[in-house]
Parts: sequence; structure tokens; C-alpha cells
Amino acid sequence: MSDRPARLDRSAFRHFRPVATRWMDNDAYGHVNNVHYYSYFDTAVNAWLIEKGLLAIAGSPVIGLVVESGCTYFESVAFPEALEAGIAVAHLGRSSVRYRIGIFRQDARLPAAQGHFVHVYVDRATQRPVAISPETRRALSELA
Repeated sequence: MSDRPARLDRSAFRHFRPVATRWMDNDAYGHVNNVHYYSYFDTAVNAWLIEKGLLAIAGSPVIGLVVESGCTYFESVAFPEALEAGIAVAHLGRSSVRYRIGIFRQDARLPAAQGHFVHVYVDRATQRPVAISPETRRALSELA
């Protein structure tokens, strides 16, 4: 599997936030099911955007829609482990941003899983792409 992404360490991520695993996250094999990692990714990025005042879920005229995502798994994790999501901006375009996300066991140097997703910023009403605002661009640059 030569196309497998390199496993990055904590230094590749700019912001960390706790992730609480839940009983329901575990599957029949006793580990967090793959689908939940995407929820962790989405929660980590959107919580950061909300905290920065860049996203009002019900009212922002411009929203980021996920148009691509992916995840590579290195180790299994399970409830009730305490995890951390590390986020960074891998690419900042005119109307899109590609986030790099790592899911770490608390205080681990290497992620149990890492992946990406791409937000394309669109006008909420028309769903057409729009340029990332200067304010949002400045904030996202902090994660680059």
C-alpha cells in the first residue's frame, strides 16, 4: 500500500480539542467504528469555527459544505478512552479549505487515525461557491 499517507506526529497539527468517546461508538468488535471518526473530524473543525465566531449554525449566510473526506487508521481506540482531535489547514484556496485532522489518544505522540476533509464555502441561499472572507481567511491561516 504505497499510497498510504505517512503517519504524522503532533507537530503537524495546530489546535487540539478533547473528544469524548461514547458507549455507542464501539462496534461489535469492541472498538470505535470507522464512521465515528468522521463525526470527530466534523465536530473538531466546526467547534473551532464556532469558537472563533466564524460559524453561526442557524444563521450564517455563508457555510462550509464538506465535499471530500478520507481517513487512515493506524490503531484501534475504544470507549471509554479519552481522545484528542488535532486540526490544521493543509491547503487554503479561494473558496475551499482542506483540513488535516488527527485523532490521538490523550497525550500520545502519534495519531490512532488521521485524515482530511474539504469545506467549500457557499452562499447558504444559492448553494453557489463564494470566496472565503478575509476574516475567515485570517483565522484559518492560524491553523496553517
